[in-house]
Amino acid sequence: MPAFRKPDRKKDDRTPEEIQQEEIRRVKLPRDKQLFGIVEQRTGGSRMKVRCFDGKTRICRIPGRLKRGLWVREGDLLLIEPWEFGGDEKGDVLFKYKPIQVSFLKAKGYLKAMDEMAEF
Repeated sequence: MPAFRKPDRKKDDRTPEEIQQEEIRRVKLPRDKQLFGIVEQRTGGSRMKVRCFDGKTRICRIPGRLKRGLWVREGDLLLIEPWEFGGDEKGDVLFKYKPIQVSFLKAKGYLKAMDEMAEF
């Protein structure tokens, strides 16, 4: 039996509504060269085909720092940063939006290009 004990986790006293409002309040928006994209196909090895809102399809990868914590499925909305060299074909995944954040972005008008795409 170990001589030390892990400290107990603190319970979260927030209600689900408060947690939801906090998620909505902290929605990342594209800066500089970043843009939105939707996952078309997982190709394996932390890579995927992403249809970006600038009309191009890129092979994007999940960087090592996000690899274990980011689970991506087809149809997810992502924040993509195209590579400096070969940026029309390749890019990195920076962030995955939760469904509540996607509905917030739609309501605010950031995802107008999503309406133009045939699938949505």
